[in-house]
Amino acid sequence: MAGSRTYRTRAVVLDKVKLKETDLILTLLSEKGRQIRAVAKGARKPGSRLAARCELFCTVDVLLAHGRTLDVVSQAELLAAPLGAGATYERMCAASAIAEVAKLCSYEDSEDPFTFAITERALSLAGDEACDDVHLDVLVAAFVFKLLSHEGYRPDLSSCVLCGDAALSYFSASAGGLLCASCASSVPGADEVDANQVRWLQSLLALRFDELVEAPVDGMTATFMLALAHVWAATHLDARLRCLEFMLGR
Repeated sequence: MAGSRTYRTRAVVLDKVKLKETDLILTLLSEKGRQIRAVAKGARKPGSRLAARCELFCTVDVLLAHGRTLDVVSQAELLAAPLGAGATYERMCAASAIAEVAKLCSYEDSEDPFTFAITERALSLAGDEACDDVHLDVLVAAFVFKLLSHEGYRPDLSSCVLCGDAALSYFSASAGGLLCASCASSVPGADEVDANQVRWLQSLLALRFDELVEAPVDGMTATFMLALAHVWAATHLDARLRCLEFMLGR
């Protein structure tokens, strides 16, 4: 209703920060793709139901009241907890990386339902036991490339970005995608890639998450895809991605 002080939305919990002695500041990604920062008062009190319903990476139905600077969580209902109660270290790392990138690609003054949909689906698969540790790297890499491509940072993977040559053997985030050996010699920091790695890069954008987590892949290739995704995101978002760094250094 126009002028209403409260509103309800479905959202994913991307982050939470302590406030004073008993409160939390939640960073939420609404179903419309808008980032919301809201105070959950008393969420850190012993036995608080609000804290249990607003855990990281969960999908919640929240009733929010408009505030001067931050909104206030009035009610919260847990809809989905993709990681469950006993998440493994690897799944927590993957979910943290997904939430970190989603937070950087969502805004308080802009709506984009795609961001919510892809983030919720990626978190759901991160908690699925069918997705093993190797495929978690593939999942996060695909999420990064897909979301940033949607944001306007799509790598050119069809031919050399500088001369158009079809013989591709290097990847450069600063150049914008794949390079031939000749052009790569003039691009600092270009990573050498073989034919299999080129196909995997193309697949990260072309295939659905469900197809990628079922595709056979070795651990070295999966980790290399994650490393390329990290460089791509860090370059184009101009930010330090600590959770991705942690994943790569684990």
